[in-house]
Amino acid sequence: MRVNVQVEDGENRSNIIYINNIRVQSKPVYDFFKRLFDILLSLSALIVLSPVMIIVALLVFLQDFHNPIFSQVRLTKDCKEFKMYKFRSMCVDAEEQIEELKKYNEVSGPAFKMEDDPRITKIGKFIRKTSLDELPQLINILEGSMSIVGPRPPLPSEVEEYTPYQMQRLNVKGGLTCYWQCSGRSNVDFDKWVALDIKYIKERSVLTDLKIILKTVKAVFKCDGAK
Repeated sequence: MRVNVQVEDGENRSNIIYINNIRVQSKPVYDFFKRLFDILLSLSALIVLSPVMIIVALLVFLQDFHNPIFSQVRLTKDCKEFKMYKFRSMCVDAEEQIEELKKYNEVSGPAFKMEDDPRITKIGKFIRKTSLDELPQLINILEGSMSIVGPRPPLPSEVEEYTPYQMQRLNVKGGLTCYWQCSGRSNVDFDKWVALDIKYIKERSVLTDLKIILKTVKAVFKCDGAK
């Protein structure tokens, strides 16, 4: 189903959007405390997890002696571009191979997922399974390009294929985790993924964010849907 995004013009209405004909107001107080929480939690996590990050970076580097950090242009709120960081879980020429592998895509929509992706390294399989590859995104959160909770930031090439309904994922800042991340990840198809993101945008609150964070911790320990 396609739903056009409508933005009302005029005084005090510039931040009003419609999702499935339900009006969603901006939340300045929530946004302030969300940003404060992002700074405090990401900074604390970077300090506590720095030994783990150093070990992971060293293991990735020793595998092929290339940069252990992978950066990629992603899109966040209002289609703003930023560089998202991850520990490199694939071979160095992975992006050059994507066109050839698209025929093996196992998910609907513009996203790409493939069982036994040949580009993933041995160390990469482990850090993906344990979600350790996502730890450098704590830097993105600290600098403000991402939030702890929010829709996963998509690639520009994926967004080019979005319908107006799917574009609604970009009405809020992208995040490290979301309903999709703690609901099976690779086991969830793209249409359900978008529906979960829109559910979050409508329900976003401090309590919702805390609930998602707690569910994500549980999912990480269970390796639920991680590939």
